[in-house]
Amino acid sequence: MFKNLILYRIASNWKPDLSALESALAATPFVACGATQEQSGGWTAPRRQEHGLLAESIGGQWVLAWQTEKRVLPAAVLARRVEEKVQQISSESGRNPGRKERRDLKDEARLDLLPQAFTQRSSTDVWIDPEEGWLGIGASSQTRADAITTALVEALSGFSVSLVDTQTSPQAAMSAWLLEQQAPAGFTIDNECELKSTNAEKAVVRYARHPLDIAEVPDHVRDGKLPTRLAMTWQGRVSFILTEGMQIKRIALLETEQQEHSRSDDDFDADVALITGELKGMLPDLMAALGGEQPSA
Repeated sequence: MFKNLILYRIASNWKPDLSALESALAATPFVACGATQEQSGGWTAPRRQEHGLLAESIGGQWVLAWQTEKRVLPAAVLARRVEEKVQQISSESGRNPGRKERRDLKDEARLDLLPQAFTQRSSTDVWIDPEEGWLGIGASSQTRADAITTALVEALSGFSVSLVDTQTSPQAAMSAWLLEQQAPAGFTIDNECELKSTNAEKAVVRYARHPLDIAEVPDHVRDGKLPTRLAMTWQGRVSFILTEGMQIKRIALLETEQQEHSRSDDDFDADVALITGELKGMLPDLMAALGGEQPSA
């Protein structure tokens, strides 16, 4: 749960109400794709249980789940069906369809093939800290996170969010840490980093499983290569990758790793309590390391 996280701030005028949230989510539940529907999305039970609650509260932390389904239609299969239709028209009428007609044939072919296409499902966990005003989307894609927050804003009256914005950008802060070879208070810098040049050459330097406290790393920064990803650990408890876009990736709970392996896979409450408890401790320190959050408008 929450291997990746994209953070938003919930507007302070929202009044948290778990019952109202459950009712709002129930208006747009996940429904599987229809025969000719390319994709669908909706809220599902975070415990992945049929007919379960859509909004779970564990230790005061709220967890939701957004599920999508997409029909997989390979481009080569679609192109072959279009070509079959073109050949049929050509043999029956002796003419070759033009560009506009080919577009129409492609739409027809897609509708023909969609009912036979396989489907893929994926779920994204969502965390709300109603007391501290955090909204965390467990996605690695900003596009996916924005789609989920849009669905949440549309579902909840008076609910609005904004991406977390810090006084110092993650890229500027990471550059300073690497130049000084000094991690911020409470954190260590681990053995992974990516630096990209801003010039026309767009050179990229990547370190993996390699110490970063070497002279060439600050040299790269001085030469104009800016960090886009940096591996860090907080208090020896949580390891993660911080990105230039303020995304937190590859989250791992270090002290509880062994305990997690020994627990059953369905120990939902313990998983939620562990990860949200650590995040609630880490995020204020991370915000402080980035100069604090920008004041809301």
